[in-house]
Amino acid sequence: METAILKVEGMSCGGCVKSVTGVLGALPGVAKADVSLEEKCARVTFEPGRVTREDMRRAIIDAGFEAE
Repeated sequence: METAILKVEGMSCGGCVKSVTGVLGALPGVAKADVSLEEKCARVTFEPGRVTREDMRRAIIDAGFEAE
């Protein structure tokens, strides 16, 4: 397992945090996603062979937010 920290822009409330947490958690290979509104980031524990940082970034963007 590895941990990635992704910057997330565009979140404004707890519902946004729940959305980002949900899309990340739904990805195969993601074990845990902790999303912080205050820090504007997502800390994701994942299996590198099953999911990439780009997969996570794309999922966040597809949910309507910006991610780096």
